Amino acid sequence: MIRLCAFLGNQGQEYRYHRHNVAWLFLDSMRIASELRWSSKFKGAFTQIELGSTIIYFLKPHTFVNLSGESVGEAVHFYKLGLDEILIVHDELEMPFGAFGYKFSGGLGGHNGLRSLEKHLGTRDFWRLRFGIGRPEHDDVAGYVLSPFNPEQLEVLNKKVFPLAERTFYELFYEGIEGFDVRYKKVLPP
Repeated sequence: MIRLCAFLGNQGQEYRYHRHNVAWLFLDSMRIASELRWSSKFKGAFTQIELGSTIIYFLKPHTFVNLSGESVGEAVHFYKLGLDEILIVHDELEMPFGAFGYKFSGGLGGHNGLRSLEKHLGTRDFWRLRFGIGRPEHDDVAGYVLSPFNPEQLEVLNKKVFPLAERTFYELFYEGIEGFDVRYKKVLPP
């Protein structure tokens, strides 16, 4: 069962709507967002929620995406969590914009945040909820992930992608995550 959900993103108003911050945008869109009470812990913003009889930890690393492993690693070691109890929510270049999906383990795809997680956790074997941002038309990947979504893309995320992703997110806590990487490997909202 998932016990820690880490939402990768960059802290600061100037990054708020950037592609690299899609996980934070997702979290902010959730129905429970206004009820969350954050504290400073594990080099990030930390809170917990109760779903059923289970306590779930939410973490927003404040180390910037590329150093996310420092923050997540501290939380994992403090709570003595198994790697199958971690869900990393992040942007994904290899999925088209608007798609999302769950995956266990896999490559890093050039994602420096995932590389940092591998370094600090000693493995890449953890659950992921990936939000597709698509690939840039040019070779400047860093510039692309650090550029904002346009207003039309934000509308698609908020009206179609995030509501469907939120339903699957809660489902995994009530039904268990086993099989999510098959059932929800790649979802394209209508």
